[in-house]
Amino acid sequence: MNNDIINKNSISNKSVNDSGRRVSGETDLSKHSSNTEENSITEANPITEENPVAGKINKQNVAKSFSKAAADYDKFAFIQREIGDRLFDRLSLMTLQPKIILDVGCGTGHYTRALKKHYRKAQVHGVDIAPGMIELADDKNGWLKNIGIKQCHYHCSDMNQLPFDDASVDLLFSNLALQWSDDLQATFAEFARVLKPEGLIIFSTLGPDTLIELKKAWQAVDQSTHVNQFIDMHIIGDELIKAGVADPVMDMEKLTFTYSSVADVFKDLKGIGAHNMNAGRHTGLMSKGKWQAMLNAYDNFKDEQGLFPATYETIFGHGWGNQFKSMSANQTGASDVYKVSLEKN
Repeated sequence: MNNDIINKNSISNKSVNDSGRRVSGETDLSKHSSNTEENSITEANPITEENPVAGKINKQNVAKSFSKAAADYDKFAFIQREIGDRLFDRLSLMTLQPKIILDVGCGTGHYTRALKKHYRKAQVHGVDIAPGMIELADDKNGWLKNIGIKQCHYHCSDMNQLPFDDASVDLLFSNLALQWSDDLQATFAEFARVLKPEGLIIFSTLGPDTLIELKKAWQAVDQSTHVNQFIDMHIIGDELIKAGVADPVMDMEKLTFTYSSVADVFKDLKGIGAHNMNAGRHTGLMSKGKWQAMLNAYDNFKDEQGLFPATYETIFGHGWGNQFKSMSANQTGASDVYKVSLEKN
């Protein structure tokens, strides 16, 4: 496993916003094999030894939170764009001619439209669980029409029940959506179901060291879960293999964004609808004393310029459809939802 340090001494406009965010990072790459090492939330599925990646997220509250944030989402999605651009760069290195593309967790459709612009002959579909996001993405479709490109197609749907037939998708793209899955096993099984044998799945998600500074600051105050808990890269790779995805490759980058205040960190999280969505979170009103204690603890992480870091453990992965494995729609419940007619769209 190799470690590289990425230093961005020259900060571009893309890397700084009006609150002075900056980004630096380190990279961890690995080829994965089978031998690897605050909304109201309820446990949707039990977490067991057989399925350690289920049950932490309430999908209804995810949909509600992101729908509420949709109108202003693009104003605050700096981190999502930074990570999404890195994912798109990885995709651009691959030689593909996909006919059917699916963007899972498409949000406002930023990368759905980018995929359509990059693969102009392809039919591109965006899926998101939040109705507000889908409505806004559909409204932005006119941008493509203005530059002479056919519009994208959007569907409000759960990523565990995609409205597509078996082996119908050439490219499945997903930027920062998998961390909101309530059952990663079911999600990857569904991805494998819709993917053609020669199709590509490529995604980004977040790992357990995401917002580590904020986690440690809260740990100095109490033992409640104040920050979203995310899944380790190796477990994600294992789940890809279990789903029948061929030749999975995982890599990780730790990106550190810096802010002029802790309030700006929370402003970004609230702006995109990504506040605490874990079952063990603190409920009820937060006392001023606890809040101030957390701020005091976060002060210990300030850098030499007096800026506050927020680290994102960013996990990238890709793999291929498995021509030797056939996933039945009945295994995922996909047969119970409506299906997109690709011929008509």
